[in-house]
Amino acid sequence: MDFKNAKELLELCQKQNLPISEIMLQREMTEGEMPEEEARSRMARALEIMKESAHTPIQTPVRSMGGLIGGEAGKLASHQAVGRGICGDVLEKAITYAVAVLETNASMGLIVAAPTAGSAGVVPGMLLALQECHIFSDNDLIKALFNAGAIGYLAMRNATVAGAVGGCQAEVGIASAMAASAAVELFGGSPKQCLDAATIVLMNMLGLVCDPVGGLVEYPCQNRNAAGVANALVAAELSLAGIHPFIQ
Repeated sequence: MDFKNAKELLELCQKQNLPISEIMLQREMTEGEMPEEEARSRMARALEIMKESAHTPIQTPVRSMGGLIGGEAGKLASHQAVGRGICGDVLEKAITYAVAVLETNASMGLIVAAPTAGSAGVVPGMLLALQECHIFSDNDLIKALFNAGAIGYLAMRNATVAGAVGGCQAEVGIASAMAASAAVELFGGSPKQCLDAATIVLMNMLGLVCDPVGGLVEYPCQNRNAAGVANALVAAELSLAGIHPFIQ
């Protein structure tokens, strides 16, 4: 079940008649030499950490180690609670959770690097917002995380997710591609549509550089996680509507 690139992944999905999440799960079981129950348990733990890192700063704001961020998630939540939001429930919740995870990270809290610490808010921001607004179960989200993991794996194998090497297009860009692909599978999209969504995201974030203020993964990283969630939602929507990217 191993695959070296997106073409091989898509061929596996078509040959086995399985979604990306299932192909990735089976790969983890084979390559990691672990039973299915353990693989799912590990991903369930990752989801638990994502939830904690996304919710805690909203209720208990903490300043970052560098002092540049802290409290932004709470402000967004309050803004939405009084009906002043302009983005709609899914995007408003998604950017709030994405920003919150970056607060957790910058204050030395526990996060899931998905795929990196500086881009850790995008995937949970997207998935937790979709869960709340569209009533997906935790099991649904766990499947979606395996899908996202496949996209992250492809980036690691063929390019990089390090901002120091590939710029922020490699961090928030890949995180957004992971989130977009996962969202498409959640809503019943095909493996091809998942990969199309990931491709659209990356096209829209080419050239994004890494330029942290003060050398810390705090700012503008936090804002870019919010923008990354928006980009992922746009890409997922386009792909689910049947819009295909010309660049693969």
